[in-house]
Amino acid sequence: MGDNGRHEHKHRISYPDYVQLRARLKYIMKPDENAAEQDGYRVRSLYFDNYSDKAVVEKLAGLSRREKFRIRLYNNDTSLIRLEKKSKINLLCYKESAVLSAEQCSELLNGRLDALRVPECPLCMELYAKMQFQNLRPRTIVDYRREAYIYPAGNVRVTFDSYIRMSNQVGGLLDPGLVTIPSASGIVLEVKYDGFIPEMIRELVQVGDRSQTEFSKYAVSRLVN
Repeated sequence: MGDNGRHEHKHRISYPDYVQLRARLKYIMKPDENAAEQDGYRVRSLYFDNYSDKAVVEKLAGLSRREKFRIRLYNNDTSLIRLEKKSKINLLCYKESAVLSAEQCSELLNGRLDALRVPECPLCMELYAKMQFQNLRPRTIVDYRREAYIYPAGNVRVTFDSYIRMSNQVGGLLDPGLVTIPSASGIVLEVKYDGFIPEMIRELVQVGDRSQTEFSKYAVSRLVN
């Protein structure tokens, strides 16, 4: 997998919870330096699945081993587009990524799978093979605003995702004017870390006291479909 995996905890929180947590975090953690605006940045992801909704079914079933592929860009900036594979093995999450050009992405969205036949990109080749043999196809776009904070010890990353929206018009991935519809209300708090989470941060976000959920922005967006 290329790393030792990370722990991920997800929690649905209310707006008052968000305001309270955000006020605390800003004194302890640093805002993500990649954020283009003070209140966060836009994330747009195109998820792949097959006609049996393999990724959705595995997520809802809570399987201990599962994977999903997505193409992601930030703030509608097509100069950096990433192909990512998220895997979950038992309680740890792994991520592999590769850079796609806007041209490759456009060709793929137009059904030209050969855009992924890039021998020097193993992840591209893996998705190409699975599109051939598992019938994976672009299925749903998920779009939301993310506010992120980081803490060096434990490589901790805390994010708030809000204004979660979706579209089935997968060809519009690179279109800033793509029309989307709401797919989930409220705010999703995600806490990610490596081998440990500092006690100060654990207490700050109250990971142990909040009800953890198997919430998936992709799965929720597919259910809205």
